[in-house]
Amino acid sequence: MVDAASPRPAAASAVRVTAALLAVYLVWGSTYLGIRVVVVAGLPPLVAMGVRFSTAGVILLAVLVGRSGRAAVRVTRRQCGSLALAGLLFLVVGNGFVAVAEQTVPSGLAALLVSTMPLWVVVLGALVAGVRTRPMTWLGTVVGFTGTAVLARPGGHPADVAWWGVGLVVLGTLGWATGSLLTPRLDRPADALVSAAYQMLLGGVMMALLGTTRGELHGFRPADVDAEGWVALAYLTFVGSLVAYTAFFWLLDHAPLQLVSTYAYVNPVVAVLLGWVVIDEQPTPSVLVGGAVAVLGVAVVITSERAGRRAPDPFVRRASTRLRPGRP
Repeated sequence: MVDAASPRPAAASAVRVTAALLAVYLVWGSTYLGIRVVVVAGLPPLVAMGVRFSTAGVILLAVLVGRSGRAAVRVTRRQCGSLALAGLLFLVVGNGFVAVAEQTVPSGLAALLVSTMPLWVVVLGALVAGVRTRPMTWLGTVVGFTGTAVLARPGGHPADVAWWGVGLVVLGTLGWATGSLLTPRLDRPADALVSAAYQMLLGGVMMALLGTTRGELHGFRPADVDAEGWVALAYLTFVGSLVAYTAFFWLLDHAPLQLVSTYAYVNPVVAVLLGWVVIDEQPTPSVLVGGAVAVLGVAVVITSERAGRRAPDPFVRRASTRLRPGRP
């Protein structure tokens, strides 16, 4: 994991920082739309996301080997087990559940629900890990969950949104929160990109196997999938899982943490706008109001935690262990 308390390299140019930040904002915000296009086009959700992440993991490992040699990507059996557990929580539960849910849940609504992940970290941290929490953090958590309740309530979204889809997104968010609390205690490689590569590879394989087991490939014919679906899958693999992730880690070393952490509440706004403009997802008033309240709560929580704990920032550090931080 990248140590947020370690000395930073020389300051990067404002142009490069801005370009990297825009990549994280726009690319990660667009992954929800990409997943929606993939599943609506007819690709099996778990198998498709499994292919996405396992391919990205193999490519990243190849790049790391080419850059630093095979020794740089060697891991112990214990580390491999830790990375498999992280892949299960972040990818199979987190990303996989969201992909299945987006068969019925609009991309913007899914992004808004996922954005509440830091709120679950607060609750689970206090209940399970005994983390002491600031009053302002609790206030932000209450505000955020109020918005979540508005988002999830029956009748608050389009009629074709199934209740089980909303429930799966919430469970996926819980998976991310659990992984965010658990993985810092696990034995993992020192290089965060090595960890990311193995998490993607192992998590992707598990997702593909789970999708196959649940019968996603039964009757599936690749020729029946629209071209948009294949393009979206390629975009998620090469841009969503590689370009934005590299930009995120570069920012952790070259930009203020206060600036980097803003992705947590910018991504859902980007997702809602893209869903509206690109595929005409019409957000209901309840979704707009609930989403605004939820994002406000998340902003309060992150700001409060950053003010109370100068270094390392727990939410930015935890974000570095998540592959669709706040986002699939």
